[in-house]
Amino acid sequence: MTIRARLTLWYAVVLFVSLLAMSIAAYFEIGRARSEVLRRAGVPEKLIAKDQQEDFEDVSDILIWYGIPAAALAVVGGWWLMRKTLAPVASLTHAAEKITAQNLSERLPRTASGDELDRLTEVFNSMLARLDDSFNRIREFTLHASHELKTPLTVLCGEIETALRDESLPSAERDRLGSQLDELRRMARIVDGLTLLAKADAGQVALKLEPLRLDELVRDNFADAQILAEPQHIQVELAACEEISVRGDRHRLRQLLLNLADNAVKYNQPQGRVTMGLRQANGAAEFTIANTGAGIPPEVLPRVFDRFYRGDPAHSQTVDGCGLGLSISKWIVSAHGGTIKIESAPTKSTTVTVRLPPDEAAQRNA
Repeated sequence: MTIRARLTLWYAVVLFVSLLAMSIAAYFEIGRARSEVLRRAGVPEKLIAKDQQEDFEDVSDILIWYGIPAAALAVVGGWWLMRKTLAPVASLTHAAEKITAQNLSERLPRTASGDELDRLTEVFNSMLARLDDSFNRIREFTLHASHELKTPLTVLCGEIETALRDESLPSAERDRLGSQLDELRRMARIVDGLTLLAKADAGQVALKLEPLRLDELVRDNFADAQILAEPQHIQVELAACEEISVRGDRHRLRQLLLNLADNAVKYNQPQGRVTMGLRQANGAAEFTIANTGAGIPPEVLPRVFDRFYRGDPAHSQTVDGCGLGLSISKWIVSAHGGTIKIESAPTKSTTVTVRLPPDEAAQRNA
């Protein structure tokens, strides 16, 4: 129940109770005064009682024919007045619902009336300004830190690769350097992912949009997924691959498909199965990829696109990754005007569905 409806209900109850109390008080007060006058005039008690009955009927008629309509009119007027009074609250609510982490620079509209709601709006806008400044500082820090880390990581990787070329290096030392190189490359992937997301948040990533055949990218991704799945003896199937053209960035879409294929293989069971397909559904290009892994618990699903979130910690320790792949995938899909969702049946399967708008020019020429 809204505040307006609740206030109107309370107002109507108070109004009718007050009207009833006034009617009862008026009846007893008028009846007492008239009875006193009639007794002084020597009127018999029987006639006085009859007069009191007539007074009750008169008061009842007044209440029914005048009091109730007046109260109803007051309730309607009160409802209208509350609606006008609370209208700025509704507008403020609708405007606040549109504020997200991506548009913290927007401000709530003020009435400039100087009343309590206007001052509350000013407080909200000040809070949004502080949040926007904090988010910008975090983005700048992430961007600068990841940028500064790239050079030393590149140097370290180069030095270790050079050392590994030494044929006289002992086997134990070679294994140790190889392990260090793997960790450095993993850290470099994390830095690259953070740099991309930080630039995307700041609007510094420009997509090279061009007409392209999405089915060709899917077939290439199918071949890549087979290579990724071979060590674990996972079967990869391409259920359907309809010819569909989209307008997008070839490099980013390849990155999206490879991220999803890599996840489908990594979070699968040995000798499991990965099934992917591309079809046109409801006017959009729909790409699906499913695996036969352990699945994702329902309480975890809302967080799978969060950065660095990797679900089950015990399982995450056995799978190489940094928890940025799905975050990057979601950004790529959103940047192309599409949607991505994950459905999972724990212990059975997980399905990722990506919907992208088709290339309208290609559709018209078809």
